Amino acid sequence: MMEVGIKLPTVEVRYQNLCVEAECKVVQGRPIPTLWNTLKEWISDTTKLSVLKSQNSKICIIKSANGMIRPGRMTLLLGPPASGKTTLLLALAGKLSHSLKNPLKLIADTTMTRIFILILLLSMGSATKPPECGIPSPHSLRRDKLTVLMSGFSESRIPLLQSLAATYSLSPIVSSVLIIWGNPSTPKRILNQLSHNLSLSSSSISLLRQRSASLNHRFLPRPDHIATDAVLVCDDDVEVDLPSLTFAFRVWEKAPHRLVGLFARSHDYDLSRREWVYTVRPDRFSIVLTKFMLLSARYLFLYTCEGGARMARVRASVDSLRNCEDILMNLVVAEATGEGPVLVGAKRVRDYGDARNDEEGGVSGVGLSGRKGEHRKRRGWCIGEFHRVLGRMPLRYSYGKVVDSVGEQGLCRKGAKLVFCDQ
Repeated sequence: MMEVGIKLPTVEVRYQNLCVEAECKVVQGRPIPTLWNTLKEWISDTTKLSVLKSQNSKICIIKSANGMIRPGRMTLLLGPPASGKTTLLLALAGKLSHSLKNPLKLIADTTMTRIFILILLLSMGSATKPPECGIPSPHSLRRDKLTVLMSGFSESRIPLLQSLAATYSLSPIVSSVLIIWGNPSTPKRILNQLSHNLSLSSSSISLLRQRSASLNHRFLPRPDHIATDAVLVCDDDVEVDLPSLTFAFRVWEKAPHRLVGLFARSHDYDLSRREWVYTVRPDRFSIVLTKFMLLSARYLFLYTCEGGARMARVRASVDSLRNCEDILMNLVVAEATGEGPVLVGAKRVRDYGDARNDEEGGVSGVGLSGRKGEHRKRRGWCIGEFHRVLGRMPLRYSYGKVVDSVGEQGLCRKGAKLVFCDQ
């Protein structure tokens, strides 16, 4: 409330003998709503004849409730469904229906206090979920295009980020490019200049500055910005040629319930150490990385807004380690579908952030995965922690890679060389 300028009142409110009753007509002898019974009820209402035996009955919603509310402190209102929580707030706010009897005595009653209670009442439906958990109807999302969510953090990568964002915006299948800037310490003047430069490149590129460095922000649903069913989550140091982007999107269209990616990893279980490990297997995979990850927008909602306390705990682990948000998304999707991800072959992919790059002065040392051994160990710990908290291991293995052309497999001698026969 402080962030939106609402000041909490300091008046203490006490209420005594709060009772809320409803008077309703109970009709006896009506077994089922048949046409005959409906006709008899209509005759009874119009002619005032007692065709059906009826009587008025009082139902007590809240009985002799006493308590106090201190607006300067948190008040916890608990109760099972249909126990009268909303009715209590309506009564205290003076918004109770006139059809309900409410002999309420307020010890302290001010306009500000009623406004405070009314704010609580209006926020009850959405208090359990953050504002970004709003999600548009799936029918309103475009299916012929995708939205690019590109993460940005390091100022040294800004020139590369601008180039990659401009390239993505040129694709006819890209609806918009959203730069998710996750470094709160970046000076405002630098981000203003970046935003200006991006707007010159394309009107479809936007810069969204985050209030924290949480990696969970990569998967916020962002209903005000995402207008497509398909979402590409990618890094600011991976360059993918546009034909490969288009091919990956076409593959995703055939299986929109699955994750589609270009970089595959795997989970495994070390029997000797009795722990989960994060690894690379040549024959199978269960994880695709957010270097390039295509997914349905609904999984952003599942990741951020669903799963209750357990998902909140594993998201907190992502924040504490500043790692593993991609692994968690793979778990979320595998849990929802019971299937593993899809790996797609690309014609040309350049990973500038890979520590195996030889260039000096590049960007390979900026990323989180620069120290390979420590990085894998942390991610193995994440898999184990997610398994422990969630109580299950939903990751599923996939096999093989989808390619855009099989091509000729036979070799022919042409001149002095053996080459594919169709060359």
